[in-house]
This record gives sequence, C-alpha cells and structure tokens, in this order.
Amino acid sequence: MALTKEEVLHVAQLARLALEPGEVELFTRQLNDILAYVEKLQELDTSGVTPMAHVIPVFNAFREDEVKTGLDRDAALDNAPGREEGSFVVPRII
Repeated sequence: MALTKEEVLHVAQLARLALEPGEVELFTRQLNDILAYVEKLQELDTSGVTPMAHVIPVFNAFREDEVKTGLDRDAALDNAPGREEGSFVVPRII
C-alpha cells in the first residue's frame, strides 16, 4: 500500500505540521519505504514465536504495599520556608 502526496499532506495537517513542497516529496518517499519494509516483515513465519513485550525478561520491581508510619507534621515542616497553622506557606501564583 503506497501513500499518496495527498495522504501525507492530510496526516501533516492532522499533526499541525507545515510542510514545504520538497518535504512532501521526501516524506512520501520515506513513508512508502517504511511501509514496504513492514510489508516485507509480514512475510515472515512467526507462528512458532511466542509474543513478548520486552526483549529481555522484566520483573516487577514494586515493593509490597505495607502500612508504615508517616513523617511527623512538625518534622515535615522543619525545612519549610514558611509555615502557618501546621501548613506550608507558599507564594500566591495567579
């Protein structure tokens, strides 16, 4: 399936890209080369290959969800540049 210049211009418009005439030619040729390569990959027999999301094994690195005591309010506010009534005081941003 080859892309036309009109299709490349349509996709560029959807992506809010302003393309020069030379770029349209270049991108049309490059995208068609990519699609031709993907079509060539589709010819491979992958029926015996197990699907994978990563090339190397990835293991869950999350810790167990355990209840722990949190930081004391006064300890958290010790390094605050400003504090008032047990809360951080920050500059107003409007």
